[in-house]
Amino acid sequence: MKLTEKEVEILEILEDNCRLSPDYIAKMVDLTESETNTIIKNLEEQRIIVDYTTQVNWRKVDGHEGVKAMIDVKVQPKRGVGFDDIASRIYRFNEVKSVYLMSGAYDLSVIIEGKTMSDVAQFVSDKLSTLDSVLSTTTHFILKKYKHDGTIFDQDDEDKRIVVSP
Repeated sequence: MKLTEKEVEILEILEDNCRLSPDYIAKMVDLTESETNTIIKNLEEQRIIVDYTTQVNWRKVDGHEGVKAMIDVKVQPKRGVGFDDIASRIYRFNEVKSVYLMSGAYDLSVIIEGKTMSDVAQFVSDKLSTLDSVLSTTTHFILKKYKHDGTIFDQDDEDKRIVVSP
């Protein structure tokens, strides 16, 4: 779909900070608030804007650390639907946070969350591996998140450079 320059500009602004008010965005792109609201509403209706999210550093919240895993999945695609059918079956599980079609050795990359490593292991053995199209899986546990969707976590603002004096 071809978008106008203003629509693309609004998308870039919202992608960077979705908490900005339509009035503020309107001033940034030199439109009225009404025009800006109309553009945003149209982009939402066309599912170009899919969701508004918040990045949370759960490691800083006691009792909510949880376990995240990235699972590489090799599948046998079905004739006529390719990978879409199996991807759809996988992303419907509550534990699944993301599913990506990948190039390379594995076909799908699945990101899941559980309370414990056992929860993740049980999901893989009881739910994911039992799907008829799934040929194999490789599970990688995410130990620490440094950067996600452009947001740096645990960034230390302290300047650690050595002071050099003449």
